[in-house]
Amino acid sequence: MAAHSLRSGVHSFSIAPGLFVRKSTPEQSINDQNLLGQFIPLQYHYNMLQDEDRVGAFRSAIESSVRCGMHVVELGGGTGILSSFAARMGANVTCVERNPELVQCARRLVRENGLQDQIEVVQADATQYIPDIPVDVVVCEMLHVALLREKQTEVIDAFKQNYVRSFGSTLPKFLPEASILMCQPVEQSFDFAGYHAPVPLFQAPLVEQPRTQELSALSPYATFAYDERIPQHFRSDEPVVINQAGTLNAVRFVTQNVITVDLAKQNAVTWPNQCLVLPIETPTHVDCGQTIDITFSYAAGGSIQQLADSLCVQHGSSHAQRQASPA
Repeated sequence: MAAHSLRSGVHSFSIAPGLFVRKSTPEQSINDQNLLGQFIPLQYHYNMLQDEDRVGAFRSAIESSVRCGMHVVELGGGTGILSSFAARMGANVTCVERNPELVQCARRLVRENGLQDQIEVVQADATQYIPDIPVDVVVCEMLHVALLREKQTEVIDAFKQNYVRSFGSTLPKFLPEASILMCQPVEQSFDFAGYHAPVPLFQAPLVEQPRTQELSALSPYATFAYDERIPQHFRSDEPVVINQAGTLNAVRFVTQNVITVDLAKQNAVTWPNQCLVLPIETPTHVDCGQTIDITFSYAAGGSIQQLADSLCVQHGSSHAQRQASPA
């Protein structure tokens, strides 16, 4: 049984073709634009309202960062729930959302909550939006494990460039403040009622995973603050030391987000994304103390397939390359 230490709140193997979905065609790229990033299905946004860890972490961060009279901008505002927390702290809020259906939904919900005088819902592409007046705090939650699929880094990077051109080099505070991207080799059970199915899996980050055995500690491969230079490409080729003997048959990707750091209270508000487990085609036994190299390279906001295509694990002693499985 494995339960990694992530909590929200205050406090050679290569992936073979076909593991996930066929490579993108122009038609699929258009569909991805509609389904991912700033333009995902409405039901996905509705379901996020039920994520108490996500909502609670951002509420705590906003309540500790926002003061009455501030101007707060939310990029990719969705239903407007995060904007509502800033408004209830007395801020004037601009909620920027691209999806026209979601804009109408957010405006309706804002009215139903009596916040229409404090929250303006603006239909705009967040990468092109420029506020009329300076901003104190920017909230942006387009986060996905490993910062894949969604447009978190692209949107914040574009906003920063647009903002500096309009208002100078002093940036607002960003929530989240930072992200930490990690990976680790694991032994994963892919047995489902006697049916062996080594397929990609998502895992809840705050729940014990009895089907997952961690074979090493988490290895960070990217740590950055959103008010500094934001990477648009991630790669790793660092050695990992095995601390638990077992059968290495998967690599797990873990993302922890620091929503804010409260210096006065000397604590941090954090929220982890779901974890992603990628299966290995040819399992291999590893011993405690053995060194392996996990290498990969992918663009921020890229597809899981892109990460899968680049993923390679090499034994530190023999550098023997093995291949990971198709779905």
